[in-house]
Amino acid sequence: MAAYLIVDVLVNNPQEYEAYKKLTPAAIAAYEGKFIVRGGALEILEGNWQPNRVVILEFPTAEKARQFWHSAEYADAKLIRQLNASTNMILVEGIKEEIDYGK
Repeated sequence: MAAYLIVDVLVNNPQEYEAYKKLTPAAIAAYEGKFIVRGGALEILEGNWQPNRVVILEFPTAEKARQFWHSAEYADAKLIRQLNASTNMILVEGIKEEIDYGK
């Protein structure tokens, strides 16, 4: 079952953060992940959440997402992000079975 990393990033040092953006795609791909959302325009429709830069990554499983987050391939990029941005990140699993809303 697919799993998603949902990330809200407040970039504190844009110049240094550019290195993170360059290093991350290869580490994500190494764990069969892909970008679904990467800092696009957003609109608040409901609630009090005031997100900054939103990123959503899809992985084939939650385990692959965890492996990516703990990996040597991501370690350097993660450190750059942690030093140059404030981040909220969650891992959420997708739908286990197809839901038929027509019934």
